[in-house]
Amino acid sequence: MIEQWIGEIKEKCAPDTLGMILIHNGIVRATAKDGKAVREIKVSYDRSKLIETIIEFKKKEGIADIRGWINEGVLQIGEDIMKICVAGRFRTDVLPVFQELLTIIKRDIVSEEEIHPSRK
Repeated sequence: MIEQWIGEIKEKCAPDTLGMILIHNGIVRATAKDGKAVREIKVSYDRSKLIETIIEFKKKEGIADIRGWINEGVLQIGEDIMKICVAGRFRTDVLPVFQELLTIIKRDIVSEEEIHPSRK
């Protein structure tokens, strides 16, 4: 998927608008932030809000394209949770947009419930 996105972005975007592509590949960890073991996680998300957010962020100065995918359902350790791609002109354009977009997705769009080994 990521290689396909990169190829499509390079083909679609004008060379003067594209100088950097950042990729985020979130993966299910075996431990939570508090150090507790995790067996699996349940992931859901608001599809329409993800689409709306990506459309809005594509309008930001210096951004050539944005792609996003979220894996919904019960996910096991090592499975991909999400992939986000932000492409743009300069590092100074792309990095802040990338960080803000990830923050919004994690805070407002995605819901994750960690399932610990003691829970069935």
